[in-house]
Amino acid sequence: MTKEMNRKHRKLDRIDRAILAALQADGRISNVALAEKVHLSPSPCLERVKRLEADGYIEGYLAKLSASKLGFGKVAFVQVSLERTTEDVFSDFKAEIMTSPFVAECHMVAGGYDYLIKVRFDDVESYRSVLEQVVKFPGVSQTHTYMVIEQVKVEPEVPIDGF
Repeated sequence: MTKEMNRKHRKLDRIDRAILAALQADGRISNVALAEKVHLSPSPCLERVKRLEADGYIEGYLAKLSASKLGFGKVAFVQVSLERTTEDVFSDFKAEIMTSPFVAECHMVAGGYDYLIKVRFDDVESYRSVLEQVVKFPGVSQTHTYMVIEQVKVEPEVPIDGF
């Protein structure tokens, strides 16, 4: 097994998991506070964090922003069906999605349609503008929209310990 494969499949110990949980809860925690929280001294703690970053367990750090204050407080899910399911149509659609500021998420799905996208907007007028842009994406043949009335659970965190 190569060194890269060992890194990819390395099991996380209790301390690694504690570090991940603490950073997921507060990405701005200082190394000293993190070390104290996971019962390590600062140097080994920092080494573990750097290893977790290098191994890809930590993809980055970001701030949670207020979507409503920034004019994107409303959410809808849009099912998208494409005219054809060929590689060039998929590729063109994906390229357009990647440049779209109002698309928060896009998932290729198996089933009765091709993609499920999550869009953010401020009001009905801005939603109409969003939908007008979505239907112009390359290869789109049909859309169905589901407006979010209430967000019951939004969990950006990834489970650390499994089930």
